[in-house]
Amino acid sequence: MKKIALVLVGAGLMSLAACGKGPEASAVINNSDAMADNIDAGADNLDAAADNTSNATASDVLENAADNAHDLADNVRDAGEAKADNVQKAVDAKK
Repeated sequence: MKKIALVLVGAGLMSLAACGKGPEASAVINNSDAMADNIDAGADNLDAAADNTSNATASDVLENAADNAHDLADNVRDAGEAKADNVQKAVDAKK
């Protein structure tokens, strides 16, 4: 439950970060957030599977995969922010 709350808080903060950007940059951020949220959901499923197995080795592998997926989600969010910044700069340069 804590992870879901953390994802919701993160999504709320990301939407606030997009407020000062134009519609093009906001769309990039929204898309990257949606992709990252899906990756985080998959990671949560891996965590749940790790908790439900009695095999210690499999549990470790699943937890590592979940950690990697969470890291990937963070990277997707960061890349989305960077892309949105570049899009916003391009839009501002055309004005």
